[in-house]
Amino acid sequence: MAAYLCPPAVIHGEHSVPTDEILADVRDRHPRAPWLSRIEGIAGSTGIDTRGWMLPLSAAVAPGAGGGLRTPAPGPAREALARGGFGEQDVDRVIAALEAVPAPQTVQERTAPAWEAVQAYGERAARGALQIAGLDPSDVDCLITSNSTTPALPGLDVSLANRLPLREDVLLLPAAQWACIAGTRSLALAADLVAADPDRVVLVVISEALSTTYQPADDTLESLIVRLLFADTAVAAVVTGRRRPESVLRLDASWHHTLPGTENLHRLDTREDGTHFVMDRHGPRAVQRTVGAMWEWLRRRHAGDDSPWHPDLLLAHPGGTRVLEYMEQTMPEGWPTDVLSYSRDSYRTGNRGGAAVFDILRRAHDAGQKPGDRTVLYAAAPGLTATAVEGEWL
Repeated sequence: MAAYLCPPAVIHGEHSVPTDEILADVRDRHPRAPWLSRIEGIAGSTGIDTRGWMLPLSAAVAPGAGGGLRTPAPGPAREALARGGFGEQDVDRVIAALEAVPAPQTVQERTAPAWEAVQAYGERAARGALQIAGLDPSDVDCLITSNSTTPALPGLDVSLANRLPLREDVLLLPAAQWACIAGTRSLALAADLVAADPDRVVLVVISEALSTTYQPADDTLESLIVRLLFADTAVAAVVTGRRRPESVLRLDASWHHTLPGTENLHRLDTREDGTHFVMDRHGPRAVQRTVGAMWEWLRRRHAGDDSPWHPDLLLAHPGGTRVLEYMEQTMPEGWPTDVLSYSRDSYRTGNRGGAAVFDILRRAHDAGQKPGDRTVLYAAAPGLTATAVEGEWL
């Protein structure tokens, strides 16, 4: 499975959203929430002081264009008020007051500007990755794309094919629903593609506007956590079947794992006011099961090695710091204690979803790695499904 990865381009959301501003918005909207007194502690436990979004917080909390009383509601409302004894002038005043009440944004109002940003950020990341690799858009033979919270048809693949532009015969492979495993699974797929044709050039682009899941009206504890966690990021990288001067990581093997009966633990719900990310408190425990399965894959893969094997780097996106702690607690004996340091560093500015592993990889690259450093990239996503890729720095 030898494939070669060039350094990724990472474009962070340009609008900084401090945690204090999110907490202020929550206090203002939900003054009677039973969990309100705990929000400082919950926010502190995430370790995130600020995160970058493609659009400002004001765009997420703005009211919709329509009023609180939408057509055809005024007709029945007038009739009900008249039956209740209200005069015509009183009815007019009540209807006017109801129509002036701000309404939540519709799914179109939330999604349309985010989709435009996803395309623009994706193009910037794609151009950056090609420049890093010393290639032009005309050199690309296959484009793999992923974006999970801004559904569109045609999708990001077709958009980028026109924006860059790419050749007409480029193979387009959109994978919008990969979500958090987009980084690792796209690399595994790209490695398979170049194994079939070593001259093939694969461009991977992941553009995530996870801030679209910020729903101001939601009043559950889980919705508070969603507000605090997510960041927006676009990433891209080039994978080739032959080593290039710009190649930094060789990809040697991949592993996939899906847990049956876990599809409802984490999911996106699309409602009239937009996309809602729904979390179950049992989710982290299920993710831990995929970690154990990955340890076993690595153990079997290196069972015949002359000396005990361990990675020098573990670039992991398991969904949060709680599972990172579990990974540290369950690592095989003798593994370095700091293999997850870049993963922790990435989480300090938010959960980037499918873009996370490329962001972590870029941090490791920028810090400088020795040729031969053994590396495992791992991610888990709603489903619950996981993918890991093993390789070495060049």
